[in-house]
Amino acid sequence: MSQNRRHQRRFAFQVIYSLNFELDTSVQSLMRSFENFWIEERFDLPPFESYAWVLVQGVFDTRDTIDTAIAEHSKHWKINRIAKVELTILRLCLYEMLYCSDIPVRVAMNEAIELAKNFGDNNSKKFVNGILDAVAKKTKIEQQKGTPV
Repeated sequence: MSQNRRHQRRFAFQVIYSLNFELDTSVQSLMRSFENFWIEERFDLPPFESYAWVLVQGVFDTRDTIDTAIAEHSKHWKINRIAKVELTILRLCLYEMLYCSDIPVRVAMNEAIELAKNFGDNNSKKFVNGILDAVAKKTKIEQQKGTPV
């Protein structure tokens, strides 16, 4: 089974999406959920050494900051009104854009668009792209000024 970053990103999306419906939002619950999904996928890598885990844990740890960025750029849409699929895609991609320096912003955005095409509805791609593009432009401006993101 392919274990490239695209596959692991898709896997991370599914785990993060499932967390929208969990009552227990502790780190222990996150780890159990991740490990259960991992076993079903039959990856060859140890679960907590994978890129998928980096993404899942990263989104979990930075969710408040990421949600603030989403809220700031999603005109007329409150976080709780954004569909769970799009919200999960945005969280995942924004984590990569803001915290994974080895992933080019355009790559993260393109991967998010692919997830939106595969899991969202006809409007998902446009909605996700609009918010990500706005964050990317603001981030670039702040980086040029030397302001931390």
